[in-house]
Amino acid sequence: MADDENVDPIIPEFPTGRVKKIMKLDKDVDKVNSEALFLVSCSTQLFLQFLAEKSAQVAIEKKRKIVKLDHMRTAVKRHQPTSDFLLDSLPLPSQPSDRQAKDRSQSRAVAEKPVQIGTRRIDHFFRKPESEVAIEINDS
Repeated sequence: MADDENVDPIIPEFPTGRVKKIMKLDKDVDKVNSEALFLVSCSTQLFLQFLAEKSAQVAIEKKRKIVKLDHMRTAVKRHQPTSDFLLDSLPLPSQPSDRQAKDRSQSRAVAEKPVQIGTRRIDHFFRKPESEVAIEINDS
């Protein structure tokens, strides 16, 4: 039965070294098994593919050719399991100046929502640590 199947091997598209570094950012993770690394890489790839497809569908529904952050937010809101963990991490949409001040104050409350202890926003993984930020020195 195994001879009849022509199965292509699954090769993750993400660099395993970087995925491993991201996984090790968690203080509870000391070592990463190669199978776990493979599964995390493949599941991340599948999730991003799913998110891109759903965001593209929203862009097509709105008759747009370019997928924007608002399309992604709409796609995330429509899928409850994704919305539960990702919606708070997405940046707030840009607001036109003609919106009411009430809407602005409500959106600020969401932006300042504190994160649970032991968790970080997803965009913190892609920022330089504060200790590495360049400091300007004035020699006057």
